[in-house]
Amino acid sequence: MTKRRSVLAPYHSFTKAQWSALRADEPMTLNADDIKRLRTLSDPISLHEAEEVYLPLTRLLSFYVEAVQGLHNISTRFLDTPDQKVPFIIGVAGSVAVGKSTTARILRALLQRWPSSPKVDLVTTDGFLLPNAVLTERNIMERKGFPESYDRGRFVQFLADIKSGKAQVAAPVYSHLVYDIVPDQQVVIDRPDILIVEGLNILQPGELPKTGKPILFASDFIDFSIYIDADDEDLEAWFMERFFQLRETAFRDPTSFFRRFAEMSKDEAGAFGKMVWETINLPNLQQNVVPTRGRADLILKKGKSHSIEDVKLRRV
Repeated sequence: MTKRRSVLAPYHSFTKAQWSALRADEPMTLNADDIKRLRTLSDPISLHEAEEVYLPLTRLLSFYVEAVQGLHNISTRFLDTPDQKVPFIIGVAGSVAVGKSTTARILRALLQRWPSSPKVDLVTTDGFLLPNAVLTERNIMERKGFPESYDRGRFVQFLADIKSGKAQVAAPVYSHLVYDIVPDQQVVIDRPDILIVEGLNILQPGELPKTGKPILFASDFIDFSIYIDADDEDLEAWFMERFFQLRETAFRDPTSFFRRFAEMSKDEAGAFGKMVWETINLPNLQQNVVPTRGRADLILKKGKSHSIEDVKLRRV
């Protein structure tokens, strides 16, 4: 009788309780006020959730950072070259409204409080969106957030400069208030120990040139990647919830690009928000974001309450 060969899954799967146990003795260095300050408008993460999910993750990351540094040291010894700090880059990907920013901010705060006090910086790919004038010229303003709306060459060069240890690497600044790149403003990243990069499409490889010329992708520079996952219907609900919260707050700023939505009736604003989700965010999610999920090292799956329900860690 022939034995059936078992299928090796690409990920280890954990319930939240199983994952939380991997925290071991990792201390919690944040308090409830820190979590409240770090979470985004529509992400109700609690201190307990942060302890259950992000403490085991920071413990895992400490092992990864140590391993990458060890490989770097071996390389420098072999090549007999001067030892130079190589930043460890963490990518956080997922849909609009899934909570990428909250994850990135909490991770940064926890990593900064390691005993070694590493320098941890955070950038979002929003800064690498093409200016509205360029999007309008190319007739892709309604595809903002799709891969073609980014200056991918500049983003890849930014990551290459960071990874090579270059000092004073500048990134553009995006304003959600005016919904555009801010001219003559930039954020400067200066040789961090760890860089967290958060964005929709950071795991997407992009198109290969027809010439066959070798090219680099953003994911080539990421040492550890995290994908925040959720069901489409939950993502839509969270997007609409955030849209209405912004309508009552930031949209009321006279300088806001979205000022007109604050002046609409609730039904009119809701219809517009649903149209944006169905014609822009959902197609982008299904066509470009979800297909990158299987490239992530870690997948955090959220349920309807925004709470992490299970964790998948890629087998090494």
